[in-house]
Amino acid sequence: MATNRMSIPLFPLGAGLYPDGLLALRIFEVRYLDMVKRCLKDKAPFGVVRLEQGSEVRKPGVTEKFSVVGTVAEILEADALQPALLLLRCRGTERFRVVTCAPGKYGLWMAEVETIEADAAEEIPWELQSAADKLGQVIAGLQKQGVVDEQMPILRPYRLDECGWVANRWAEMLPLAASVKQSLLEEERPKERLRRVLQAMDEMLGR
Repeated sequence: MATNRMSIPLFPLGAGLYPDGLLALRIFEVRYLDMVKRCLKDKAPFGVVRLEQGSEVRKPGVTEKFSVVGTVAEILEADALQPALLLLRCRGTERFRVVTCAPGKYGLWMAEVETIEADAAEEIPWELQSAADKLGQVIAGLQKQGVVDEQMPILRPYRLDECGWVANRWAEMLPLAASVKQSLLEEERPKERLRRVLQAMDEMLGR
C-alpha cells in the first residue's frame, strides 16, 4: 500500500539498499556531488534503486536502466576527503515505487515516487527462528571481536524478533543474484521474505 508521494533524486547502484540497512558511498561524480550538497543543505533524502543496465559511473551514450522499487536513504555522516570526493554513511528508511522519472542536471535522475507501507512488526515463527539465531551469533561474534557500533555493518537497534528486519539483514549479506535481492526487496510479506531467505541459506549449505 502506498502511503506518501514525494519527489527525490535517484542514485542507481549495483548493490541496492534495504530498510534499516547501512550504505557506505564514495561520491566523486559531479551529478552526485551536487545531489549530496543539496541533500545536506535541505536535510533531505535521496532514493537508491538497483541498477539493471548501464554503469554506476556515467558513460557517454549509455543510459541507465533501474528497478522501479527502491529504498529511501538518509545521510548519517558525510566526510570531505577532497573538494571532489565525499564519503557518505547512509541508512535505508522506507521503500518506494517510482511513478515517473527523468534525467535532469548533469544526468541526475529525478523521480516522483510513492512510498510503500513499512513492514509490520511480525514475530518470527519457530520454523524460521534459526535465521534469527544465526544473525544474533554474527552480531555477537563481531562484538566479541571488539567491533564498535560505528564500525558495525549492521545498524542498531537489533530487532532480532522481527521477520522483516532479520530477512533484510540476511538479504544484504548473502551472495544472492541481483534479481533475487530485488525480488526480496519487493516482497511485501515479511514472513514470506524470511522464509525465502532461510531457504536460500539452506540451499547454500546443501540441505
